[in-house]
Amino acid sequence: MTSAIKTPNIQTVDLKLEVVVIPVSDVDRAKRFYDSLGWRLDADFAVGDTFRVVQFTPPGSPSSIHFGTGLTSAAPGSASGLYLVVSDIEAARAELIDHGADVSEIFHRAGPGQPPLSGRDPERRSYRSYASFSDPDGNGWLLQEVTERLPGRMDTDVTTFTSSIELAVALRRAAAAHGEHEKRTDGKHDENWPDWYADYIVREQAGKPLPS
Repeated sequence: MTSAIKTPNIQTVDLKLEVVVIPVSDVDRAKRFYDSLGWRLDADFAVGDTFRVVQFTPPGSPSSIHFGTGLTSAAPGSASGLYLVVSDIEAARAELIDHGADVSEIFHRAGPGQPPLSGRDPERRSYRSYASFSDPDGNGWLLQEVTERLPGRMDTDVTTFTSSIELAVALRRAAAAHGEHEKRTDGKHDENWPDWYADYIVREQAGKPLPS
C-alpha cells in the first residue's frame, strides 16, 4: 500500500463543482418531481430522440443536477448520498413534505461512523442531524444540518450565506457570544457591536479563532 503524497499548498485554477448527473428511467416524471419541490428549472434541451438534458437547481445551491437521455450509463435510481446542506433541518423537512416529498423522520449520529439515533442532535451540533428522501426512481437525497463549518471548509476570503435563515442563525450565535463578551466587560454596552458581530461571523465561517 502506498501512502498519499502531499503537495505544497500552491495557488491553482479554481475547480468548481457545478453539476451532478443523476440517472432516471422516465425524464418527464423526474422533471415533474423536481419541479414540484420548487427547484429552479434552468434548461430542457433535446436533440432528436437520443439526447435530452434537463437541469434543476435546488434553492440557494451553487450546484445543479442533470438528468435526461444519453447522459449516463448508470442504472436509474443508483445515485445515493446526494447531500443537501441546510441550516434548519426541521424547517427544510417540513417544506419538502409540503411539496409532496416523502421525507424520513429526523435522525442523528453521536459521532462519525456511529449508528443513527432517533431525533435531532440534542446539542444541535453541526453535521450531526439528518433526514432522507428519494425521487421516483430511488435516487437518494440526504438532508444534513450544518450551522457551523469545520475549520478549513470555507474560503477564508469569502463569507457567504445561502439563505436568510442561515444568516439569521449566524447572527443568533454572534449575539449569544457578544452577550458573554459584554459580561466580561462588566456589562458595559458595546457601541461597536455591529463591528464585533461582523468580525465574529466572518471568523466563524472561515474557521479562525473567534473574538473574545
